[in-house]
Amino acid sequence: MSTHNWKTICALTDIPVLGSRVVSSAKGDIAVFRNDADEVFAVHDKCPHKGGPLSQGIVHGKTVTCPLHSWKIGLDSGEAQSPDVGCTHKYDAKVENGMVLLSV
Repeated sequence: MSTHNWKTICALTDIPVLGSRVVSSAKGDIAVFRNDADEVFAVHDKCPHKGGPLSQGIVHGKTVTCPLHSWKIGLDSGEAQSPDVGCTHKYDAKVENGMVLLSV
């Protein structure tokens, strides 16, 4: 039995390649990213360092670089890359029939 409650967010094409879209939730903003392989990832839109808006960062591969202090956060884990330490909450996201779904 699946514990996921999937919510349709938007069409994949509504998120720019190497960009993001912000979704509001009761727990704060969620940044939904699309990389150049059309994979989608979702994390809490706050860097674990000083709360910078990850949705405004630069996406490369499966990583986003925070716009404030250049921390690199793994989009598939929410973990800061070494030498930095910390993490932001990761949400499950997927693409089905050209639509982006987020597990809420």
